Amino acid sequence: MELLDSLSSLSIPQTLLLLVALGIAFGFECINGFHDTANAVATVIYTKSLKPTPAVVWSGLWNFIGVHAGGIGVAFSIVHLLPVDLLVNIKTGRGLAMVLSLLGAAIIWNFATWYRGLPASSSHALIGSIMGVGMMNAWMEQGSAFKGINWHKASEVGLALIISPLIGFGLAALLLVMAKRLIPAQELYEPPHGDQPPPWWIRALLVGTCTGVSFAHGSNDGQKGMGLIMLVLIGIVPAAYALNMRTSPQGIAAAAAAAHELEEQLAEPQLATMMAALKERHIATARVERIARADGVAAAAVMESDLVDDVLDPFPGGDVVLATLDPLPLAREVRESLDGRESFAGMSADDRWILRTRLVELGAAVRTLLHEFGDTLSEDRRTVLKGLAGDLAKPVEYVPEWVVMGVALCLGIGTMFGWERIVVTVGEKIGTTHLTYAQGGAAELVAASTIAMADSLGMPVSTTHVLSSGVAGTMWANRSGIQPETVRKIALAWILTLPVAMALSGGLYFVATRFIA
Repeated sequence: MELLDSLSSLSIPQTLLLLVALGIAFGFECINGFHDTANAVATVIYTKSLKPTPAVVWSGLWNFIGVHAGGIGVAFSIVHLLPVDLLVNIKTGRGLAMVLSLLGAAIIWNFATWYRGLPASSSHALIGSIMGVGMMNAWMEQGSAFKGINWHKASEVGLALIISPLIGFGLAALLLVMAKRLIPAQELYEPPHGDQPPPWWIRALLVGTCTGVSFAHGSNDGQKGMGLIMLVLIGIVPAAYALNMRTSPQGIAAAAAAAHELEEQLAEPQLATMMAALKERHIATARVERIARADGVAAAAVMESDLVDDVLDPFPGGDVVLATLDPLPLAREVRESLDGRESFAGMSADDRWILRTRLVELGAAVRTLLHEFGDTLSEDRRTVLKGLAGDLAKPVEYVPEWVVMGVALCLGIGTMFGWERIVVTVGEKIGTTHLTYAQGGAAELVAASTIAMADSLGMPVSTTHVLSSGVAGTMWANRSGIQPETVRKIALAWILTLPVAMALSGGLYFVATRFIA
């Protein structure tokens, strides 16, 4: 097994650090299981479609299956929230402190909201934690917290997290209204009678939607844990996990061909001019900021002074960022490293890390180019560049099967414990009347569909937000009334999740860097 082989090459302190870090990462997945997946079983339990124990076991099973079917697009969408310099320096003490801090902060907030019975978002907690360590790192290194986040990726992720609950609310309400007009079965719109289960066809519908939400949750949320566990492994055991050692000769040849084609693309006048302008602008901005910090004045004042004449002078530091703004040499180095190679096994640990660094930087360069100049490029060229970036990412963006299995087990097992607190809130405390069969089915059907769509786009969304919003939407459409106190508490938890997670992770990171050199 890869992990056992890796452990044999580590010292005792490194082994302990790896085991603790993995324990924290897999622990996050367990908490995610009983925190988020309670949403999936709330409707089947409160509509008497399934008893609690069979419901959580069934949901756990489909979470397990969903993790294996979900792919890795969401995993690395989360990872790319971090700036490139942290990603390529992950094996340093500061990189390890980053991973442990963001996981610790997400776990603390998830556990706190679960204890209060609030269906807050594990996705928001995790993303807030990533932003917190990135901003704290930038503040410690550069004196500016706003440079610690990949804001382009953060805006994409943030948009998905904001839109998804609105979709959940609106579509669930619309689906319930349409069902009332098209399906005249009155029993569908009534709450359960005592402990009597619903008619078989309603029961099948509700169990089916619960299955869909559980599967979708596993496929989306499981990937978030995978990405973080890969950061742990790359940081502590870089020789084994910096590159996918199981990449086939054909895969290596495909990456080499992609590097060669990208080299040709970047040498063309249009792209060369764009990258030169971007690099010049970056150096100018960095120079202005350095002068402003040294003189204690605003950057705008520097731009208006005579110092601006020196703005393009070389400046110390920033080599990692500058490398992404000069991608032609990177593409050449990658191509030369890969040409004729059939395996990564023959490379030294240092050479593997260098190749990984070049691949990460090259991917960041392509993403930067597309973000800055995508509107001026033809659709065909954008498609080609995205495809080349994808081929080059394969040797470094991967997840071993044992990690997938571990995440699946933790998420599935976590689903079976601690679910009562969140279930009671979703099932009883959002609306003023008992959940009807149609309301439960509409909310879960919309949640499963929304999460599945997000999976296909490689975007993280919150199962909690989508489903809770869906339940609220059906209550509103049914004119059942909404309990304002519960909604206020849930809304407060949603609003506080990002800033609290950012503050927690930033604080933990600041402390951790004092102990992990």
